[in-house]
Amino acid sequence: MDESLNDRIIENAAELYNKVGIKSISMDDVARELGISKKTLYQHISDKKDLVRKVCNYELKKKREAFMQISQNSHNAVEEIIEVNKLVLHLIKDYSPTKFYDLKKYYPDIYKQIRQEQRENMFRSMVANLRKGKEEGLFREDLDEVVIAKLYISRVEYPLESDLLSAEEFTSPRFIIQSFIYHIHGIANEKGLKLVEAYMNQIRQNDV
Repeated sequence: MDESLNDRIIENAAELYNKVGIKSISMDDVARELGISKKTLYQHISDKKDLVRKVCNYELKKKREAFMQISQNSHNAVEEIIEVNKLVLHLIKDYSPTKFYDLKKYYPDIYKQIRQEQRENMFRSMVANLRKGKEEGLFREDLDEVVIAKLYISRVEYPLESDLLSAEEFTSPRFIIQSFIYHIHGIANEKGLKLVEAYMNQIRQNDV
């Protein structure tokens, strides 16, 4: 099997789904966009559900690798959480409410699987960051990492299930930045907050 074509199929379908959602994109559309026959497409993909699952796993893997790279390259827990939020701001540009709605409605089993994996990845990363920050003397010693991580995940997931905020609101830079400020001021001690301010000033200067 041509692995490069297999990757191209998944990447191309991911782009199409992000643009117009999942429901309105047929296997014919995917084949046409790639300039291949349906016969060739079905040599790599068994059916549309198989393609949706592979696209979701592909996107999940990309995000996991990006977050892992931040963790490995960050000098401390404060820098790590700031870089994570910068990545989130970048990722929300590709967020598609239509794709999210289609996945949840038409492929609920895939939706549940992906959501569970995202939740587990986020939980592990958050607990690790909190423990790292405490060890570095940047986060409050009285924090319960497990409880804080679960609270954080709940706050991230809640807007997706609620009509209190529109998709535009909870994916806006303003919302993401305010959520970050709320979170970091709840976990960082005085030393950590000074480091946060130093990083934020550096970011502001770079943006000028």
